Amino acid sequence: MPLNTDFIGRTFPPTPPYEVSRVKIREFADAIGDTNPIYRDRAAAEAAGHPDVVAPPTFPIVVSLGGEALADPGLGLNYAMVVHGEQRFEYVRPIVAGDVVTCTSTIADIRKAGRNELLKIVTEVRDGGGELVVTTYNTIVERGV
Repeated sequence: MPLNTDFIGRTFPPTPPYEVSRVKIREFADAIGDTNPIYRDRAAAEAAGHPDVVAPPTFPIVVSLGGEALADPGLGLNYAMVVHGEQRFEYVRPIVAGDVVTCTSTIADIRKAGRNELLKIVTEVRDGGGELVVTTYNTIVERGV
C-alpha cells in the first residue's frame, strides 16, 4: 500500500515535554562512541562556554523523529520495510542538560523513488520557553517489495 500523500503538509501536535538529562546525554555519547568531555563533565562544558553538559549534535534524533506523524495508521507506513535515509540538523543553539524540549513535526514530502517511497519530515525542537533550539530534517525510506 503506498503512503498517503494527503499527509503532505500536515503538522502534528507537539510531543510531551522531554527533559534532557546529563545521564541521557552521556548514554547517547557512549552509544555513538564520542568521548568528548563536554558531553560528560559539567566543568569541561562550562570551560567551553556552555551552561551545562552539551548534547552531541545528533542527539535530537532521540526526540525528533516524527512523534505522532509516523505512528498515524492513516499514513500507511510499513515499519517492517523502513530504513533511515538521511538526517541533518540546523541549530540555533546547542541542547544542554536541563533543557525541556518539545517537538513539532511536519510531513514535508512523500515521493516515489524507483520501488521505494521517501518520506521527509521536518521537526522543530523548542525549549520550555518556546524558543527554537534546532530544526531536524529526516528522510525515511519505505523499501518497495
